Amino acid sequence: MYPIESYLAKLAEIRASGQATDETSYYPAIEGLLSEIGNGMKPRVRPVLQLKNRGADHPDGGLFTQDQLKKNAMPDDFAVQPPNRGAVEVKSLAEETGKTVQSEQVKKYLRAYGQVLVTNYREFRVVVLDKDDKPRTLETFTLAKSEAAFWALAAHPHKTEGEVGKTLEEFLTRALLSAVPITSPDVLASFLASYAREALVKIEPRSSLKELEDVRKALEEALGLKFESDLATDKENKKGQHFFRSTLVQTLFYGLFSAWVLWSRDPSRRKGDEFEWKTAVWYLQVPMIRALYERIVIPAHVRSLGLMALLDLTGEVLNRVDTAAFFQRFEDDTAVQYFYEPFLEAFDPELRKQLGVWYTPREIVRYMVERVDTVLRTELGLPSGLADPNVYVLDPACGTGAYLVEVLDRIHRTLKEERGEDALTPQQLKQAAKERVFGFEILPAPYVIAHLQLGMYLQRAHAPLTDGQDGKRERAGVYLTNSLTGWEPPDKQKARLPFEEFQEEREEADTVKRDKPILVVLGNPPYNAFAGVSPTEEDGLVEPYKEGLIKEWGIKKFNLDDLYIRFFRLAERRIAEKSHRGVVCFISNMSWVREPSFVVLRKHLFNAFNKIWIENLHGNRKVSEYAPDGRTSETVFAVAGFSPGIQQGVATTLWVKSGEGSGAEILFRNDHTEAKAEDRRKALFASLKEKSFDSKYARALPTPENRFSFWPEDVSAA
Repeated sequence: MYPIESYLAKLAEIRASGQATDETSYYPAIEGLLSEIGNGMKPRVRPVLQLKNRGADHPDGGLFTQDQLKKNAMPDDFAVQPPNRGAVEVKSLAEETGKTVQSEQVKKYLRAYGQVLVTNYREFRVVVLDKDDKPRTLETFTLAKSEAAFWALAAHPHKTEGEVGKTLEEFLTRALLSAVPITSPDVLASFLASYAREALVKIEPRSSLKELEDVRKALEEALGLKFESDLATDKENKKGQHFFRSTLVQTLFYGLFSAWVLWSRDPSRRKGDEFEWKTAVWYLQVPMIRALYERIVIPAHVRSLGLMALLDLTGEVLNRVDTAAFFQRFEDDTAVQYFYEPFLEAFDPELRKQLGVWYTPREIVRYMVERVDTVLRTELGLPSGLADPNVYVLDPACGTGAYLVEVLDRIHRTLKEERGEDALTPQQLKQAAKERVFGFEILPAPYVIAHLQLGMYLQRAHAPLTDGQDGKRERAGVYLTNSLTGWEPPDKQKARLPFEEFQEEREEADTVKRDKPILVVLGNPPYNAFAGVSPTEEDGLVEPYKEGLIKEWGIKKFNLDDLYIRFFRLAERRIAEKSHRGVVCFISNMSWVREPSFVVLRKHLFNAFNKIWIENLHGNRKVSEYAPDGRTSETVFAVAGFSPGIQQGVATTLWVKSGEGSGAEILFRNDHTEAKAEDRRKALFASLKEKSFDSKYARALPTPENRFSFWPEDVSAA
């Protein structure tokens, strides 16, 4: 059973005995519930009911971390610590928690323990002591407003679990964390995701969002896609509707987070100042997000959408963060892996799955960036690689900016190698970040994080973004846009967007798409199909890869809808057909290398590029792929204690177009087959030191007879 289902079933069982007292007989149920929630936390949190009197009377229970209980088990009674996650006060179902909160008993517990979780089994309140020494309820969750209504719910525990179980679990998780200073990105991300999910739950059932109709239309135009009508009933239109609402909520909470980051780092901020979410818009430096955020948080909108209380709680949480400890963790190289992916997994797991949002471990990112840098030098005759001022780079699905930061770091290192600590180096680095290293992203939350990441990297490199002479803030070349549309001028002039910031963002993104001489396309494009908001232009991208599949190749069943295939076509068109020179480097699903459905795609790449490297990174858990030692191979995206990664087997691929001629040289490597993802990533990165790099690859010989397979015949599937 799930925690809430088990809790209700236990209460109903105790009541059915006919021997229960009003309050204490039900203690086992509340203890079991809090134990279940606490067991899923790090460190684990354990409730202990019926505490000893240690100068503050007898609270009904206390919330302890596992390590604290171990210390308290020592024989020295003077070393016993009070519960570091607060006290628990339990009342009968008939009593109202609002009155309990104001009791002298609860005030006494608050002074002793800092926080009290008050419950009458049907309602839960997190209570703290305010500055004026009065009890204040931080959050409330109500299962039922009366005892009779509660027992009606308890009679159907499975149904109630499905309706409110997830929300109550998240509430109790926050309650067990509320007494702790927030020092790490993962804990703050869990709070933000929890409140954002509640916000989404509030607005999803509404038949329409009339308050934000102008925002919906503007976003559709700006992103080059269709959310469809809020009144749509078919499956695809509902996907678009959900995408729009998810976009709004992400913008709201990550806009708030971004503003708090900038507020926290404001040198004029005085000690004791508190962050106020209602003035957050003043701190947002990215015009598109500032405009979007500003139009969502109009007081009338926030009130009518029922989001005021959630935003107040989010502001409370942000003011509890230990900023010194937090930014020490947030600014290191692995911070984002503990921030955005957990946020989206908790907030909207289905959207995360549809868009293939997975953290790319840094070894993979660095390997790919280093390979691109080397190929620019060796195959395209650019001795400065990515640092060459004529090299324009695009990550078309930049997410939180991992590849962009790594590209800038490679540029920075090259500039220092060539010039030393020249005074012009920071300026050249900043110029690269603004004018020739670009990222596109369609989701607001990672877009915000990408700007933060790039801004903080440039600050550490002594090249901070500042206010320009025209009064506008300098910005990195990251744009909120649909990467798969807008590359060709439209048949007719587009209508001007109603919000100036949206118009500027679209114009600047379109300028990159149509006018910048992109020489490098790289990144980790999303894998899964997501057609719910796709316009005709985007769907048409893969049509060239379908030509002749049935008539010429006899392939009647095929699936080319996965998003990464669209990004392949985008990159081929951009580099091979428009620039006629350049490099593409992606990590993607492995299927395209030899499955029949992709024969036309492979033929296209074979004829369009001069050299293609493929690195089989294995990890296909859909078919239980095994490593040579007999242990199942992990996906290369797996990070111990953080993420299991995706199910598909993956490969990195690098294509170079160095001149004319057709019939690419196909090089395939299959030797990094250690079972553990961490070992495979280390081996991959270490291979950069190989002096004769190509000699480690086998050559594939694509022909019509083998359906242009990029898999060498003498390389086994094992």
